[in-house]
Amino acid sequence: MKRFGKVAVLFGGRSAEREISLMSGTAVLAGLRRAGVDAHAFDPAERDIFEVKRDGYDRVFIALHGRYGEDGTVQGALELMGIPYTGSGVMASALAMDKVRTKLVWIACGIPTPRFEVLHAGSRWKKVAASLGLPLIVKPAREGSTIGLTKVTKASQLPQAYALAVKHDPMVLAEEFVAGEELTASFVGDQALPLIRIEAPHGNYDYQNKYFSDETKYICPCGLPAAKEREIRALVMRSVEALGCEGWGRADLIRRKDGSVSLLEMNTSPGMTGHSLVPMAAKAAGMDFDALVVRILELAHVG
Repeated sequence: MKRFGKVAVLFGGRSAEREISLMSGTAVLAGLRRAGVDAHAFDPAERDIFEVKRDGYDRVFIALHGRYGEDGTVQGALELMGIPYTGSGVMASALAMDKVRTKLVWIACGIPTPRFEVLHAGSRWKKVAASLGLPLIVKPAREGSTIGLTKVTKASQLPQAYALAVKHDPMVLAEEFVAGEELTASFVGDQALPLIRIEAPHGNYDYQNKYFSDETKYICPCGLPAAKEREIRALVMRSVEALGCEGWGRADLIRRKDGSVSLLEMNTSPGMTGHSLVPMAAKAAGMDFDALVVRILELAHVG
């Protein structure tokens, strides 16, 4: 493990997902240390990011979630310093963080994703509801972990849903609600990991049920025929390539009753907590947590 040199694990940060990042980073740090890596905690909310170079770090594992960590900003700073880092580069990180532009790229590439509209204070709510149908989803374009998200069942609820989402991001989208099985597809390098099927209480995979509930069920193998799973995993890798993502990540998607699939979003720095999905998928592929974090570190991006 000496080949990695001195490694900084970036976690915490100042996004709305700080709490989850602290959990992820603590787990990653412990895993790297168990594997013999000279890894150290580094919280960009408490230290200047340029101290990474001053303090002689050779490589960085990014365990930040959301803005100022998953959106290309930290990636750009590390590239300026010439320090390799895990995950996608500047462009792909920024693109995947923006759900609207992610969708535009996917649509251009023929990758299925739910229909959507960008909302603003003057939006005609009844027209939005009529266009996308009800129920629909309203969410900030550049947040994760379902923060600021509302499932709208009546057009009259749209102004309140917009008001909640815009508190987190000036860009808000309304998205067609797609009913079906919730699946997640992780990748490490060019390898698509086994799909996981998610069964949340009452079908509500919200912040609480994602990170803190023991009632949410994760099924892996997901139960699909092998040929169908291979087809979905290939589609996910196409979506990864379209955005220019690399290293590792996770796509969230829905499979309708008719078997068709819609991709919801791409995560370029997914959770690594006790409830997180990438470690579960890696385990199903025969890779334990410590081997996973070392593999991700091996794939560090060099600008």
